[in-house]
Amino acid sequence: MKFTAQQIATLVQGEIEGDANTTVQAIAKIEDSKDGSLCFLANTKYEDYLYTTQASIVLINKDYILKKPVKPTLIRVKDAYSAFATLLQTYQEIISSKPKVGIESHSFVASDAVLQEGVYIGAFSYISEKVVIGQQSKIYPGSFIGEHVSIGSHTIIHPGVKIYKDCVIGDHVIIHSGAVIGSDGFGFAYENGKFNKIPQLGNVVIENDVEIGANCSIDRATIGSTLIKKGAKLDNLIQIAHNVEIGENTVIAAQAGISGSSKIGNHVMIGGQAGIVGHIKIAAGTKINAQSGVSKEIKENGTSITGSPAFEYKSALKSQAVFKNLPSLLQRVNQLEQALNELQNKK
Repeated sequence: MKFTAQQIATLVQGEIEGDANTTVQAIAKIEDSKDGSLCFLANTKYEDYLYTTQASIVLINKDYILKKPVKPTLIRVKDAYSAFATLLQTYQEIISSKPKVGIESHSFVASDAVLQEGVYIGAFSYISEKVVIGQQSKIYPGSFIGEHVSIGSHTIIHPGVKIYKDCVIGDHVIIHSGAVIGSDGFGFAYENGKFNKIPQLGNVVIENDVEIGANCSIDRATIGSTLIKKGAKLDNLIQIAHNVEIGENTVIAAQAGISGSSKIGNHVMIGGQAGIVGHIKIAAGTKINAQSGVSKEIKENGTSITGSPAFEYKSALKSQAVFKNLPSLLQRVNQLEQALNELQNKK
């Protein structure tokens, strides 16, 4: 399937520099593109490839200034990365124009489950009693949907997902393979020399337009709901404990862990392998650097923190610079002490 530069520019509202009739039939990375492919340049780290790429069309930002002539036809847009994402989404919709519908063999669907129009249930999936699945949602093979689970419309449950009873999944949600939604929270009471399990009676609520990465674990609440608010995006291998709240349009990178009952604000960015203790609040717009350990509440919106224990980003960088110089500082202190002792001895 071929597309012209003019068709692409119309879709992404871009301005063409070069031949509007140039065609592409593939999408590639700028560093290894070939004739007939489309790529993009958003990070100046890769700008040298713009002048050597064999791609036929390249998306670039409107404000990018060329250093020398280029071979490809250029399409200038406000944000090349976002425009490229739009193209990928459109291409995916085109190639998926005949979506899967219906119930495949070797799957089980309870007699009182409600499947709305256009639902797909893949082979070896198990749909429990009183489940409700909204229109055009897809449950891919090998998934388990527990009792009383509600799944909204146009939601995709990839192969091997497990959703425990009573959980609520919104519209346009994507949950990737291996994710477990609604497993028991880590709740135990120490009594008479042993840990007794506290029943976990709540659920997990995932609002609209959320994406959950592969092999994430989101625990059900002890009482009430563990809540993932609309637009949040979770990378792979993330642990969300019981009664946690994740704010709207918050993003969390791989291997992060959030302990029980912590409340994460809207538009927060959490780096990979960061850890957050329980029962604290993280203010809206906070940026938490990778491998940070957050042990105290973040009260001010838009704060950037790093380190373990984590503290304000610029102060942490200054401290790291001082720490790096400690050996030489110690040597200078010892030299000053020696010189001072020599002066005192001469008196």
